[in-house]
Amino acid sequence: MKTLEQEIRRCIEDGKKAFIPYIMAGDGGLDSLHEKILFLQEIGVTAIEIGIPFSDPVADGEVIQKAGERSIALGTTLRKVLYTLSSFKEEVHVPVIIMSYLNPILSIGATEFVEICQASGVSGLIVPDLPLEESALLAAVLEEKDIALIQLVSLTSSTERIKRIAENAEGFIYAVTVKGITGIRKGFDSDLSSYLERIKQNSPVPVLAGFGVSFPEHIEQLNHSADGVIVGSAIVDAFYREDRRMIQQLVNASIQRSNY
Repeated sequence: MKTLEQEIRRCIEDGKKAFIPYIMAGDGGLDSLHEKILFLQEIGVTAIEIGIPFSDPVADGEVIQKAGERSIALGTTLRKVLYTLSSFKEEVHVPVIIMSYLNPILSIGATEFVEICQASGVSGLIVPDLPLEESALLAAVLEEKDIALIQLVSLTSSTERIKRIAENAEGFIYAVTVKGITGIRKGFDSDLSSYLERIKQNSPVPVLAGFGVSFPEHIEQLNHSADGVIVGSAIVDAFYREDRRMIQQLVNASIQRSNY
């Protein structure tokens, strides 16, 4: 079992739900990455997902797209992010997950990319435009490495496909909760409990829900069925507005309301 899954399972065994915030690397400058990660670690998150800015994102809504544009304008690249992480990895005690589209990875090369990730203390990878059928591109290089390649499941995934994805799952399954892109939302279009339960019934790893998770009540709703949540746009927006209080409230909602 890889470190990322171990940490999530430890959280669950302690009677808690996992909380993973997403931040855009380089939004506000790469120099701010160190402080943001240590802040999130201090307030009790389970792991941290770090987004890599990309010129043509297919899954990102307006908040994350704009954050990526600001980051690119400051010269952020995947390689620079990883080297920045390596400079303070000894201070980070929660798993770090890299979320990157495939092209920046291929521009480095899969083998070198994984080697740099390992040297930078990365514990997980999310590549939203890498389907299961092509995942061997990275999975083969990650074999025997303590880096989990996280699989995504969508609302339209059949039970058969969920089973296939689950067979290859590491770390956790990312259950996408909307039929669309990321973004701050007032609510969800449908009852997600049966969808999440269907994934959990077929998954050997924890199931975390993400996309559109924006308010404490969303976290409470999803934690009834999932093992935790991933919160992206709301965290990115709060950092941009320098509203640390909102970030603390979102984390508290997971910690304080986890006994279901």
